[in-house]
Amino acid sequence: MTRFDIITCQPSLLDGPFSHSILKRAQDKGLVEVHLHDLRQYAINKHGQIDDYAFGGGAGMVLMVEPIAKCIRELQAQRSYDAVIYMTPDGQTLNQATSNRLSLLENIIILCGHYKGVDQRVRDMFVTHEISIGDYVLSGGELAAAVLADSIIRIIPGVLNDESSALSDSFQDNLLAPPVYSRPADFEGHAVPDILLSGNTPKVEEWRFEQAIQRTRERRPDLLPEE
Repeated sequence: MTRFDIITCQPSLLDGPFSHSILKRAQDKGLVEVHLHDLRQYAINKHGQIDDYAFGGGAGMVLMVEPIAKCIRELQAQRSYDAVIYMTPDGQTLNQATSNRLSLLENIIILCGHYKGVDQRVRDMFVTHEISIGDYVLSGGELAAAVLADSIIRIIPGVLNDESSALSDSFQDNLLAPPVYSRPADFEGHAVPDILLSGNTPKVEEWRFEQAIQRTRERRPDLLPEE
């Protein structure tokens, strides 16, 4: 079983993603546990303070080191963690290979940033991985944490009804996924390719591979080795 402990100052933002579809079924099957930790429960005073102005001035507030350290240390006193991940725009860009590696871990802490981010000492003292989901900035790290967790959970064995489905996703073999079709075979003159109706599995797989290469070459040539 994989356990996720997500530290956030906005836990309600994460209620939805983990309460539906594949992520909920993974928890119902006992394959995954997701625990949300409200950073305000670790505030430094009775007013619930978890942020302060940045030393040196400038706009924006900074999440303080003390509440985060208290929360992480409390969790680490209960079990050993394989990774403490901070979601941040200046982290390593998330890709399928990273999700594959993280899916092999047992206990993961994900720290959600907010405002101008977290005190650098949190990153120096506790964080083992810094991950970004793209070159843009969100209001907080909660949605990014949900994206990361989803990308990990769906490839954990037993989560999907057909595990081969995850293996044929885009990026698993550095190729984009080929086109897919379902019924009806013809919709307003747009027909499904004959090969997919042939029942010839080897030929179908050959067609899919060729289509995957073509789509990757057209849309993400950077994924292909130089010819």
